[in-house]
Amino acid sequence: MTNRLSYKRRDFITLLGGAAAAWPLAARAQHGRRARRVGVLTALAANEPVFKARFEVFQRELERLGWSSGRNIHLDYRFGAGQSDQYPTLAQELIASQPDAIVAQTTPVATALHRATHAIPTVFFDVSDPIGAGFIASLARPGGNMTGVLLYEAGIAGKWLAMLKEIAPHLTRVAVIGNPKTSPFDYFQRAAEAAAPSIPVDLFPAGVESAAEIERTVTSFASASNGGLLVIPDPTNLANRVLIVALAAQHRLPAVYPFRVFVAAGGLMAYEIDQSELLRLVASYVDRILRGAKPADLPVQVPTKYATLLNLKTAIAIGLEVPSSLLVRADEVIE
Repeated sequence: MTNRLSYKRRDFITLLGGAAAAWPLAARAQHGRRARRVGVLTALAANEPVFKARFEVFQRELERLGWSSGRNIHLDYRFGAGQSDQYPTLAQELIASQPDAIVAQTTPVATALHRATHAIPTVFFDVSDPIGAGFIASLARPGGNMTGVLLYEAGIAGKWLAMLKEIAPHLTRVAVIGNPKTSPFDYFQRAAEAAAPSIPVDLFPAGVESAAEIERTVTSFASASNGGLLVIPDPTNLANRVLIVALAAQHRLPAVYPFRVFVAAGGLMAYEIDQSELLRLVASYVDRILRGAKPADLPVQVPTKYATLLNLKTAIAIGLEVPSSLLVRADEVIE
């Protein structure tokens, strides 16, 4: 009996000793595990309120998925601040840091990264035509190192035109404002042309690349009556949103915008994708890639939530009466 107890005690001590020896090894392995590095290249400036709001959602979703900054993930940001000539340099800086994945915001940013690497997994967003831009082979099977979340399908242009006509039935002319050097311009222009006859309105392509061109183009367009503006989502328009909104007010032009920030700046109305949903989808793809998924096998996602925003103060100032049908549908009304 004594011998049996002695053997059991010896076995237990041996087991305990082995486990005790293993604990430091496991702890060292956990401590030594490399935090994953994710590079983020945005067209926004670091002090841009839009950046703070959107990327807070992105980081919260990563945390919910198990990625905590400072513990097992490091987020490395680069800010383009609308200076597209700097995007290639910033892309090279991110690539040199050897990230496990990159997040690219806007088509010009994604273009710079696409030219710089075909190896590092990249998740894009605020991109409307990734096939036309050459980033992917198809939405269902991207096929390369890029995938992401579609900003808007082309058909959204018809919705924007219909909203303009609804709030301003007298409209007969609509200028499509955007930078012609970006792929979204042709993408949305073609879609608007397809929808215009059924609205009905006549379209006027208005390519602009700078603040001076925006002012000159809008002023010239406003010299004739019954006009309105369709402002497409591109970095040039976003960077000059205060100017565009001011010109629309000055010339009493009804305008529809792609993002809430235009309405917050005094713009008439917007129909936009739910930005929180979009950033959560981006975070979900970063999570899947860090866990081993390949971008080539991840279909480009299409957000399904949208919001209608109205600025009643602006409507009154330019002499419009907002129809009750539009007011009822509005998710947010600024008075």
